[in-house]
Amino acid sequence: MGVDRRFFLKALGLTGAAIGTGKPLGASPVVSEDETEFHGILFDSTWCAGCQGCEIACAEAHGLEGPALEDVPEVGKKRKANEYRRTVVNAHETSAGEFFVKTQCMQCAQPACVSACLTKAMYKQKDGSVIWREEKCMGCRYCMISCPFDAPKFEYHSTNPKIQKCDMCYDRVKEGLLPACVENCPAEAVKFGSRRELIAEARQRIADFPGMYHDVIYGEHEAGGTGWLYLSSVPFEELGFNTKVQKKPYPELTKGFLYSVPSVFVLAPAVLLGIHSATKNKSNQDNENE
Repeated sequence: MGVDRRFFLKALGLTGAAIGTGKPLGASPVVSEDETEFHGILFDSTWCAGCQGCEIACAEAHGLEGPALEDVPEVGKKRKANEYRRTVVNAHETSAGEFFVKTQCMQCAQPACVSACLTKAMYKQKDGSVIWREEKCMGCRYCMISCPFDAPKFEYHSTNPKIQKCDMCYDRVKEGLLPACVENCPAEAVKFGSRRELIAEARQRIADFPGMYHDVIYGEHEAGGTGWLYLSSVPFEELGFNTKVQKKPYPELTKGFLYSVPSVFVLAPAVLLGIHSATKNKSNQDNENE
């Protein structure tokens, strides 16, 4: 299948514009938190019992495999989200005893994955959820490379691969329902609400029970702020968190990146974008002619 010359030249033009202006190639603009009230989820590790109800509910809600009977959180065993499961619970032995922590996509306020996506397949909704749109994806997997939390996962085993990651149950929330993990947590360790209100509640819990909580809300500032927020009794590195994540949003690194790397590396994504646009347009034309 030949590539339409117009689309190819358009892609090359995108590269020149990006190098000249320092703007990401075809990247979707991020939504400023000042423009809307983002949703978020507060996870309190002091309340989590490690029952994996969130994992099971998430799998059922999204047509994925639930955890096997023997696949349980154990200290010393690191379970990771993958193309079969969007969230996992891990057990950690800390200076204050054993705690359980749920991990998934962090729903960044200014997501690196959205900034890196050339076709706007990875998209930040106004409510704060970061979703993946299959019809726009060209399979470049730059979202995976750019994510500081290693959240997006690619279905390598599939003949029609998708990107799997938590989207904060965007479809459920649109219908007035709670995210599946929140609705099905018997210990109420996860709470859904506006990010602003959740931060206020987290601070109140720390103030009311200073001996119970480490005086940090993980996600309040990490990577420019995230939709998932965490409370803990111990420093977060004891729970396996990446505490070296920068405070500034990762998309702010884009300009410096474009000026520091050889243009050949910037050119490759634009060529892929041109091929994707051309083949998609050709496919649409073929369907119209049938």
